[in-house]
Amino acid sequence: MLILIILILDIYPCFTDLKDEVRESTPIPDAQQASEDHEQKMLHPVHNPAKAREKAAQGKAAKEEAEEVAEANKKRHLNVVFIGHVDAGKSTIGGQILFLSGQVDDRQIQKYEKEAKEKSRESWYMAYIMDTNEEERAKGKTVEVGRAHFETETTRFTILDAPGHKSYVPNMISGASQADIGVLVISARKGEFETGYERGGQTREHVQLAKTLGVSKLVVAVNKMDDPTVNWSKKRYDEIEQNMVPFLKTSGYNTKKDVIFLPISGLMGVNIDKNMDRDVCPWFSGPSFFEVLNAIEVPPRDPNGPFRMPIIDKFKDMGTVVMGKVESGSIREGDSLIVMPNKEHVKVVAIYCDEDKVKRAGQGENLRVRITGIEDEDILAGFVLSSTVKPVPAVTEFVAQLQIIELPDNAIFTAGYKAILHIHAVVEECEIIELISQIDMKTRKPMKKKKLCINSICVEKFSDFLQLGRFTLRTEGKTIAVGKVTALSGASSSA
Repeated sequence: MLILIILILDIYPCFTDLKDEVRESTPIPDAQQASEDHEQKMLHPVHNPAKAREKAAQGKAAKEEAEEVAEANKKRHLNVVFIGHVDAGKSTIGGQILFLSGQVDDRQIQKYEKEAKEKSRESWYMAYIMDTNEEERAKGKTVEVGRAHFETETTRFTILDAPGHKSYVPNMISGASQADIGVLVISARKGEFETGYERGGQTREHVQLAKTLGVSKLVVAVNKMDDPTVNWSKKRYDEIEQNMVPFLKTSGYNTKKDVIFLPISGLMGVNIDKNMDRDVCPWFSGPSFFEVLNAIEVPPRDPNGPFRMPIIDKFKDMGTVVMGKVESGSIREGDSLIVMPNKEHVKVVAIYCDEDKVKRAGQGENLRVRITGIEDEDILAGFVLSSTVKPVPAVTEFVAQLQIIELPDNAIFTAGYKAILHIHAVVEECEIIELISQIDMKTRKPMKKKKLCINSICVEKFSDFLQLGRFTLRTEGKTIAVGKVTALSGASSSA
């Protein structure tokens, strides 16, 4: 077709000369004249650059509008972290969810069953869906935060399967810091609830950490209700609820609005995707686990805030790729951003949400973002991908309000005390440099004047950004305090 057009344009002057001669000697009917005029217009198209630019702009605007509509109509996305004491059944529930939602087929299940049987761990096969490495499967303990995706009719979920063993609490913190809602898994089996709930058990520590890290809604899944020591006993279920409610209240949860208890069996998949049969549990008529997740309302997000994405990991793949959860604002392909605290200007080349490449993404999404302008070795976990107009502050010290939970034996919390600071994706050594005052727990006001304090990290005031203003202090394998950033000093945010 191109060659044909070029040929016509090349020979066109010969035809016009001939037509001019014929016109001078032969009258042309009106209809024929109109046809020839039309032909002239077709052979001499008028190029209007302004109109072309306008048309291109309209096309681009229409495309962006279509993307906005598609984004608005997209199912909401929530991160769900599974927390609780070791062996409570978190990975098994996660695996069962993926199976019941169609993410894993029967053939894969049979493969896991065979593998578990060979290891003489027949009841672990569902956990193998979430626990993917050999160390986890051999020990039956989650080490890293497992990640998987499933959907219901209304919501897209990312499962964050946090380790329950006390040796891996830092990894649990990493998972909970990305979560919107939490599922506290408690084993109803005789002796197992008590072990997790007693002092030193991870049930207590995980609840306190979850609240500090911004997990405002909690589903308490009372698991293993089908165990022979329980047999769907209402008495045992009530005992667990009665012990947990006061503790949840002291940890800051509103147990009437923000907490819901559910009896389930993760291994058998009972009360997960559909309501229980009354023959199984005649005393419970509440919702299923999926119904609860669909109904949970989380605080609204501000899509117009400055962009903030704490970086949890990075790698090299046709450039530098960073991973994280968008805590504020939105991101588009082609955006110019800044990596803090090292103030490196970068450009967004590609955005991946789950496994899909997208043009834009908003708050709450877990992303992989390919950027140019920086090498992966110049990025650490805890750096923040930020807007250039209002970058996240980078500080070497800040003022905070702390609640002491438990100190190691013979320890005195005073100026000079050293600990490990966990705040969003940051893990950094810190030192208390001054104690300003003690807060009266009843009045929430300072009591008597005393003396507070703490490498450059990215934080925000709790009142400005909840997700980047909560933190935890740990030492000697224990969580000693939780807190919130109240003021910044020595802040640097200029690009």
